[in-house]
Amino acid sequence: MIMKKIETKLEGQFLEFFHNFSKSFVQNDTDFLMGKRNSALKSFQNLGFPSTKNEGWRKTDLSNTLNQDYIIDFQEKNRNTSLKSIFECDINDFDTDLYTILNGWCLDENQTINYDNGVIITSMNHAQKQYPEIFNAHFGHLASESKNGLIPLNTAFFTDGYFIYIPDNVELERTIQVVNLIDSEEKIFSNTRNLVVLGKNAKLKLVHCDDSISSNGSFVNTVTEIFVDDGAHFDYNKLQNKDEHATVMTNNFVNQGRDSETHSNTITLNGGVIRNETNIKLSGKGGHAGVYGLYLVDRNQFIDNHVFVDHAVSNCTSNQLFKGIADDNAKVVFNGHILVRQDAQQTEAFQNNNNIQLTDAAEISTHPFLEIYADDVKCSHGATVGQLDTEALFYMMQRGICERSAKMLLMFSFTQQVIEKIQLPMLKEKIEDLVTRRLKGELSACENCALSCDDPDAVITFDIDMSKI
Repeated sequence: MIMKKIETKLEGQFLEFFHNFSKSFVQNDTDFLMGKRNSALKSFQNLGFPSTKNEGWRKTDLSNTLNQDYIIDFQEKNRNTSLKSIFECDINDFDTDLYTILNGWCLDENQTINYDNGVIITSMNHAQKQYPEIFNAHFGHLASESKNGLIPLNTAFFTDGYFIYIPDNVELERTIQVVNLIDSEEKIFSNTRNLVVLGKNAKLKLVHCDDSISSNGSFVNTVTEIFVDDGAHFDYNKLQNKDEHATVMTNNFVNQGRDSETHSNTITLNGGVIRNETNIKLSGKGGHAGVYGLYLVDRNQFIDNHVFVDHAVSNCTSNQLFKGIADDNAKVVFNGHILVRQDAQQTEAFQNNNNIQLTDAAEISTHPFLEIYADDVKCSHGATVGQLDTEALFYMMQRGICERSAKMLLMFSFTQQVIEKIQLPMLKEKIEDLVTRRLKGELSACENCALSCDDPDAVITFDIDMSKI
């Protein structure tokens, strides 16, 4: 009953938000997008915010988040902010083209860039007007609005986001890095919308970082639609290092064509309440999807990863591997679903979720699930929840390694299987450093993200030679 009152209160606030939003911003939208917004608002009114009464949200309680007072930044007041004044990546030799979203808006310096090979990277606000033929053909086609009210809410209220288009037969050699930052003295509700389109045989490497400068509390609701055409390769790395008062909801929708490949790796180091949903549809024969994740949570943090892979046609493969460590009173949820349709013969689909629970107070709930309607398939799923290996710990301590270092070594080794899936060498090296720092002190949180720390010259050392493992 309390939950319903919270929902009703915020739903009323968002109707008022939409009225102000329409007057201050969306009046500049194209007719196509305005129609999408109006339709989505009606869907949100019918669905409301997801609650524990919804089957897919039984473990994810947003009641505390929804009981906060938020603002939405309707004005583009942050657009002239200097990127260097708020963020500087310190990954040595990690040469990327950097784009920044601040409080839901792309910075001015991140406006349209047209590469010589036809690649387009711009903000969603520019894309809808400058490239309507691409935008209208893809926007809203993958993100279903039938179940999760946060998705139509995003469609109705998104302020900005990134738009990436890679033409047929083009490989973008540069790695694209997008940093989504929150910096506000007030609690802010940020809705960002992203659209990525890869043509036939195109290739793209994308790194997405969610971070906070201020820690006053925020609600980030992100929806990303990704189209990977025949023969295309998409390498997607997502790093989440938010403050403990932040709520982050991400929904990624991917559609893959024939002989295409997608590799997705989500590394969650910090945050208050985080839920990541990944939906992949293998629509063309020969497609492959690799979906990987690593989460390190402590204190009262909450992480929920939902993965749905739809094998719609035959001769496709997929692999899911998620690993996590929970300390203190942290809560972890994993829900993996593989659907193999009747015509999807000769499918190979594998799913695995492994967890280490360091305290009795930590909670881990894992739900791997196979739904198979074809008979010529190779599929498996599994899940484990356990503690550190006491025999291995004893063995290491007998050889002069202190208990703290021995535990950290075991935990770090546990994470390696996911880290090794990262295909960018410099990023993989830095993620190893981030994970090591996160694990020091029994999962005590880093005070600053290593990607934008106050002391970029600080030398971080790891006392154990990992090459000997």
